[in-house]
Amino acid sequence: MAKMFIHGEYVDSISNEWDEIRNPATGEVVDRVPRGNRQDARAAIEAALTAFPAWADLPFSHRGELLFRAANLIKSQEKELATLLTQEQGKPLRESIREIRRFVHTIEHYAGLAKNVRGGYIPNLDKGKYGKIIKKPIGVCGAIVPWNFPVALMGNKIGPGLLAGNTFVVKPAGTTPLTAIRCIELFHQAGLPRGVLNIVTGPGGEVGQEIIDHPKVRKIGFTGSTETGKRVMERAARELKKVTLELGGSDPMIVCDDADIDRAVSAASVGRFYNCGQACLAVKRLYLFDTIADEFIEKLIEKVKKLRVGNGLEEGTMLGPLHTAYQREEIEAQLDEAVSRGARVLVGGRRPEGQEYEKGHFFLPTLVTDVPEDARLLREEVFGPVLPIVRVKDFEEAIEKANDSIYGLGSSIWTCSLKRAEEAAERLEAGYTWVNSAQIIYDELPFGGVKYSGMGKEHGYEALDYYMETKAVVIAPGI
Repeated sequence: MAKMFIHGEYVDSISNEWDEIRNPATGEVVDRVPRGNRQDARAAIEAALTAFPAWADLPFSHRGELLFRAANLIKSQEKELATLLTQEQGKPLRESIREIRRFVHTIEHYAGLAKNVRGGYIPNLDKGKYGKIIKKPIGVCGAIVPWNFPVALMGNKIGPGLLAGNTFVVKPAGTTPLTAIRCIELFHQAGLPRGVLNIVTGPGGEVGQEIIDHPKVRKIGFTGSTETGKRVMERAARELKKVTLELGGSDPMIVCDDADIDRAVSAASVGRFYNCGQACLAVKRLYLFDTIADEFIEKLIEKVKKLRVGNGLEEGTMLGPLHTAYQREEIEAQLDEAVSRGARVLVGGRRPEGQEYEKGHFFLPTLVTDVPEDARLLREEVFGPVLPIVRVKDFEEAIEKANDSIYGLGSSIWTCSLKRAEEAAERLEAGYTWVNSAQIIYDELPFGGVKYSGMGKEHGYEALDYYMETKAVVIAPGI
């Protein structure tokens, strides 16, 4: 039976109520977690406040060493953590292993920056005066984490935030708290001081709202839907909190007539169907030049037909279930709306048949063409294994249609033309663009969306700036 982790200890909720965590592939109960409320969140915030002064006073190098120790301990328990992650989230075990490794890499990355954080010195501001730029931690931070990558996306927040000297209260998604709880326990086993990193489970309307509303929480790092992100920003503004918002996306992928077709087909398949299509940075709109569209579609259909759908713990599974019944119903509604208006399903488009699929939220990987431009599949975020394919006549039309979205998270283009690649990198309205590359995030590069896809940066050295205050100092030597 899992518990919350506050001030270095496992605790029950004050209400002594519990929520069940179920395996999306089987419906079986994996574990129970406390149903926390605002009082539990306040207790965690107080623990983080108490721990903050001592943690902030530690040298960056000492904090980096602690992060390295935690990363190594988590790495040593990779298989156990990945199995737990698959049980609660549903993704194939090999994808869960990659997520744990992604988390470890992020923590190691920021630990490695510990000796490279710099302030500034400005000589001769005026006669007999010079200036200093000081970097200081913000204070208590809230990390609100979604269910699709519950460990990796926690790392995006606590990695730079802890190194900068902040303390945290983590609010995991209600359906995927187990692996995050275990990881935070391992941080403390590695020597993290009590109260520096706390986790409270429970409804967003209680726990999440208290973290957002509490005046002593000075920064919110949130990943989730655009609509929820707007509400987070509105509430945080009441206390002038800093916010980092990584929100929804409808990422376009453009394939030009000079592209390496086989590589692009593989990238489209992985980019759309990884984690059953439940990724903010998944390929969600595919734009193909007319001259290569038939060949590309034929090859993509064959690849998609080979994707084995099943329980993520079973060997050979390439596509797990959708995380919830609601997620499946939502993509079915989006698909049905397009088909009712003339769209054609090329492959998939239904739930798989068989006894092994009856208790899970499974849906076959799906390709759709002839989708109306104003259909939900092209206008909304599609958080599941359905990919709409659109033919375009040339580069200009591809860029225009790719940018015709309220979202601007990721984007990609496949071409052998350096001119096209450079122009696309400049013109695509997105926070991230891949050229002839699969959608892989690198800790070395800043990541964040534009338009309705969010604000602020995670990853890269830039993420540290979102977890530090910058102070200017003018010094005139005494007479």
